[in-house]
Amino acid sequence: MKLANVRAKAFAMPLNDPAYPRGPYKFYNREFVVITYRTDVDALREVVPKPLEVASDTVAYEFIRMPDSTGFNDYTETGQVIPVRFRGADGTVQEGGYVHAMYLDDNAPIAGGREIWGFPKKLASPKISHESETVVCTLHYGSVLCVSATMGCKHHEIDPASLLKALARPNFMIKIIPHVDCTPRICELVRYYCEDVRLKGAWSGPAAIQLFEHAMCDVARLPVSEVLSASHYITDLTLGLGEVVFDYMKDA
Repeated sequence: MKLANVRAKAFAMPLNDPAYPRGPYKFYNREFVVITYRTDVDALREVVPKPLEVASDTVAYEFIRMPDSTGFNDYTETGQVIPVRFRGADGTVQEGGYVHAMYLDDNAPIAGGREIWGFPKKLASPKISHESETVVCTLHYGSVLCVSATMGCKHHEIDPASLLKALARPNFMIKIIPHVDCTPRICELVRYYCEDVRLKGAWSGPAAIQLFEHAMCDVARLPVSEVLSASHYITDLTLGLGEVVFDYMKDA
């Protein structure tokens, strides 16, 4: 293969059979269960990287069922998002979320999420199921139960305007790609937005969540002290491609 052809084809690995197609990626009937809980603010400060600032003592624990998406098709995901503030070079302050941990059950979105945006994705077995009047969510890492969450199904409708406003906020993560000697070659703070959001239904209800300690699935690092709220909603949306807002290898 000629050098020019390598450069032209190089998008994702493997070179001749990429694990995923080019974006953007559209999702249909994306189902969210989000339980917001209070935690130890010192534990949050230990995991949120500067220049982001911890904005509260809460964590949004998310389960997301994606039955139909372009490029990635059908999978389920779960993880923790931390409310943060980001001050840009021009002094503008944004409220958003820092994606601390993600676990999912499909190779293509793991590879694409890590390589394109820097999503902190690991292979595991999250699940959303509907059992009578209850939405049941679990995360197994191998055979071990790491998260158990339940929510009363569709008890109260949520104001769509407030939810759409929250979904319009940016999210941040750290993209890390090592050099061949295992030193960091890329280490960047990336920002992305959910785009073209179409809300199909949104509800609140009573909820409970338990996090269990695991050496390789450290969701319990941010312990639950009090459940504050829970939401269950369904959307169509486009996962916007990201932009680098801070380069740890270059910026002071």
